[in-house]
Amino acid sequence: MATKKSANHDLKPPHAGLLALEFRAPFEFGAVLPAWPALSRAPRGDGHTVLVFPGLSASDATTIPLRSYLSMLGYQSQGWAQGFNFGPRAGVLEAARNDLLEACEQSKRKVTLIGWSLGGVYARELAKEMPDMVRGVITLGTPFAGPPKSTNAWRVFELTSGRDIHHEHGNFDLAAPPKVPTTSIFSRTDGIVAWQGSIQKPSSTNPNLENIEVVASHIGLGLNPSAWWAVADRLAQEEGRWRPFDRTGMFGLKSFIYPDPERR
Repeated sequence: MATKKSANHDLKPPHAGLLALEFRAPFEFGAVLPAWPALSRAPRGDGHTVLVFPGLSASDATTIPLRSYLSMLGYQSQGWAQGFNFGPRAGVLEAARNDLLEACEQSKRKVTLIGWSLGGVYARELAKEMPDMVRGVITLGTPFAGPPKSTNAWRVFELTSGRDIHHEHGNFDLAAPPKVPTTSIFSRTDGIVAWQGSIQKPSSTNPNLENIEVVASHIGLGLNPSAWWAVADRLAQEEGRWRPFDRTGMFGLKSFIYPDPERR
């Protein structure tokens, strides 16, 4: 399916200054320890299965911290078990479909899909194909609403996948939302993905869409305590009773940690 020209068709990748700030990622993970008292008290849900997809050129090793945290909260957290994510090579999407089907059959319940960067594209597209098996989607810095070259990773994609990014982008209507509750977690200081390309627009087909802004690097999004807490909060919702993320509370600190995504 050809992709329609979007309002972000001329969106450029993040500038060199933001790209240089990606070195923050280890410090973001280091912030987990002082944030642990709050993280350990995050809302807990019903322990359903969560499938987590890694970003471009990354493997399940990069999502171990996030998956371990979710397991600590009681969820059945699983990786994608396909080695490094080098794009939609032959068999990749089929294996992901089979994993989702198997997870649903084993648990007898719907599954939440979480995707970091390119992994979020898989999560969204799987939810579009198999909505009856998906409870919700959460993406972290996923470029679904911008042109193919609005990231600083498109050359890496072409090099590792051996595919033309314009051709691959044209095979899907990436900006179209799934028909299940979908949360996009993004950062305006993302040095890899232009943040505007991670913004979900209101949809007539799905009112349960939202954007949550955090202060993070792209590489650090899956390691960032504020992103973890937001993920836990979203997972804890009762199935069929979705509500938007609440930025109020915690003596005003929550609105500081989670800036208003609608601000200009």
